Amino acid sequence: MLTQGEDVEAQALRDRGWTVSAIARHLGRDRKTVRAYLAGQRVPGERKPAGPDRFEPFAGYCRIRLTDDPHLWATTLFEEVAALGYGGAYPSFTRALRSRGLPPDCAACAAAAGGGEHAIIDHPPGEETQWDWVELPDPPPGWECGREAHLLVGALPYSGMWRGVLASAEDQPHLVAALHKVCARLGGVTRRWRFDRMSTVCHPESGQITASFAAIAKYYSVAVDVCPPRHGWRKGSVEKANHAAAQRWWRTLPDDLTPARAQDRLDAWCASRGDARGRIADGQRVAVGELAAGEPLRPLPHQPFPAVLEVTRVVSAQALVAWNGNFYSVPPGHPGRPVTVRHQLGHATLDIVTGTGIMLARHRREPGHAGAVVRDGQHVAALEATVLAASAAAGRACHRKARRPPSQAALAEASRITGRGAPAGGGVIDFAAWAAQARPLRPEPRHDRDA
Repeated sequence: MLTQGEDVEAQALRDRGWTVSAIARHLGRDRKTVRAYLAGQRVPGERKPAGPDRFEPFAGYCRIRLTDDPHLWATTLFEEVAALGYGGAYPSFTRALRSRGLPPDCAACAAAAGGGEHAIIDHPPGEETQWDWVELPDPPPGWECGREAHLLVGALPYSGMWRGVLASAEDQPHLVAALHKVCARLGGVTRRWRFDRMSTVCHPESGQITASFAAIAKYYSVAVDVCPPRHGWRKGSVEKANHAAAQRWWRTLPDDLTPARAQDRLDAWCASRGDARGRIADGQRVAVGELAAGEPLRPLPHQPFPAVLEVTRVVSAQALVAWNGNFYSVPPGHPGRPVTVRHQLGHATLDIVTGTGIMLARHRREPGHAGAVVRDGQHVAALEATVLAASAAAGRACHRKARRPPSQAALAEASRITGRGAPAGGGVIDFAAWAAQARPLRPEPRHDRDA
């Protein structure tokens, strides 16, 4: 390939009467290459393709995906086509997208994006963890979490490592449970935690930490920092992690996954893809996982802060209460009534109580979203006795296999509809009358032709 300068020089030497061989020796290029540029067969600055276009078989798929979802990340699309068999590198993939004009432009996003300068904040290793909730729209129908799923994301700004945990709500007990799980996935606890002005941590108007969360911070031995209002960039590391979680994991999540499988999928992506991202540290390029391994994190307490989770559920007709992907039994007599499932973090049991505080049952908690059905033996016996007693009191049901031909009234109505008269004699036909009117079934006798 000739550069623009070499092409200009070759053309000038050709105009001065130089031969192609002399120009090739002067430029240090092959004669065939110089001859092709002088003849206009090749364009300077454009390299001749080395082989067939590996992107072309996947161009249609990429066009459909970007038409359906204009905000789909190129990295997410690259992972999809790589799973389909694309063998090119990511830079070649994005170059092919740009050359075909496939990435669409969003006028609304371009108008809403603001410019301005941004400060660079120093983050010592092991100093801070940034926290934020992500409201994920349109969860799979089987999750039973309403219009939005809730993901708590914690990020280490020094290394860029982040982890997320799904939760069924954003109240303080669920926040504590998710905090403990995220810290376990990050490998420990930093010296400070940074939040925005969420009401479960501080008073939104003043930014002062609430008394209930102060006890939580003391339990984990961390200091708490609250961002100023309308300063989301102050915790930019977790904001970027939120964006990555929504685009790289949630946006392409299939509908047939349970919350447990979706959580496993997020953990696997963070360990394989998220921790493999590159960073520059002391002039050398290292992975996020390697950088995070060097952060001095303190060990996490063995049990989470003993907050109490309380969730309202409705008793089913089978005397079962659904909670956290499992079913727990209650005594009979409460179908359709609301009850409260109460669980203290760190304990192995859960309680089911009525609205007035009467305890109905206590069960051993099963792992989340295991699909387990936990029944107490006494509850099963009482439910069976109640069902049998109700069946006996209701009397014997009708016999469903008895013969019931159409009645005379039904036959008369059918004759009226079809326009045919009802048979005389109440629908009973005399056999002798029928035989006299019926056509004889005996064949006529055959006569011999020779007779």
